[in-house]
Amino acid sequence: MSNVNGVGSNNIYDQINQKNQSQSTATDSVSEDRQMFMKLLIAQLQNQDPTSPAETSDFMQQISTLSNVESIQNLSKTMETMSSTLISSQAALQASSMVGQRAFVNTDIAQLPQQGGLVDGLVSTDVSSSDIRISIYDGSGKRVDRVSMGAQPPGDHNFVWQAGENVPAGNYRIVAEAASSADGEYEEVATYMGFNINSVTLGQNGIGMKVNTAIGAIDMNEVKQLG
Repeated sequence: MSNVNGVGSNNIYDQINQKNQSQSTATDSVSEDRQMFMKLLIAQLQNQDPTSPAETSDFMQQISTLSNVESIQNLSKTMETMSSTLISSQAALQASSMVGQRAFVNTDIAQLPQQGGLVDGLVSTDVSSSDIRISIYDGSGKRVDRVSMGAQPPGDHNFVWQAGENVPAGNYRIVAEAASSADGEYEEVATYMGFNINSVTLGQNGIGMKVNTAIGAIDMNEVKQLG
């Protein structure tokens, strides 16, 4: 399986282990609380009135209170650690399943993998259009092809560009335009081009995840569709 930064490698498991190791910090905190309570208890014994000593039941009640507070603190820390570990594990599994899929990214850059190959993407429109056309430009700005998708309702619409036999592999610029149903004028609309997900980079607790593609790392917020 392809390497996933923070998933396929040891990095994600190192992150999870670090969260598990944080339990030692919680234990130290509880130990400090216990020591503070014992110091206060000893100070109370040292300064009590010999003619009116405190009842044994009072001391037992204080010790019982300490035990209850300590148990609650331990339970709270344990739940926090379990929750954090679970979130990290779920993010790792989710990222693993994404490797090898196609991510449709908000960009006008298309990569033709081989001469005469295919390029896939999708167009997103907010209103109905009498026609959506896809124009393809090479690195010099020359238009090499144009594809009509016909009339389309509002929403996301997938398309495929079949390059001609003489069109070389490389990067191309894709411009999608939608024609108004009223006057037939074309206006540019958002395009999302498909790229293979080579690996995934996890953020803190799975937040801020990025997919790594041939055009670089892409924030998940910029991904319209997976498939």
